[in-house]
Amino acid sequence: MAFKPETPYLAVDGIVNLQGDDGKFLGIVLIERKYPPLGLALPGGFVEVGESVERAVLREMEEEINLKVVALRQFKVYSSPGRDPRFHVASVVFECVARGEPKGRDDAKVAKLFGYDEIPLKKLVFDHKTILSDYLKDPEAVFRKL
Repeated sequence: MAFKPETPYLAVDGIVNLQGDDGKFLGIVLIERKYPPLGLALPGGFVEVGESVERAVLREMEEEINLKVVALRQFKVYSSPGRDPRFHVASVVFECVARGEPKGRDDAKVAKLFGYDEIPLKKLVFDHKTILSDYLKDPEAVFRKL
């Protein structure tokens, strides 16, 4: 009998800093989820077999919020077994800069913009409150300083 590993699902999430054409910060993009768990979330999704996490986050940002990422940096990995109520999911979180008009598509009912001090942390699902709290406190957050 061959060994078949049982592992968590692998996902990506994007902390998307939306900028105008002039480079001015417009807000962080959050989505209102179409499917349970319902609430606000970072845009993201599952990595496909044969796909790198970097390619997955670029694809997910296009599919879910209709934005092309122009700058990308890996932020952190979140892997607590209880972070997703559906099943064990490890997520590679990326700090992103995008330009354009966000629009909710795919699993997102709608895409919304929030200033850093306006993010409704209590309405976030999964562990996205923890992720964004960590991000807002992180002195190494490159794109937040733009």
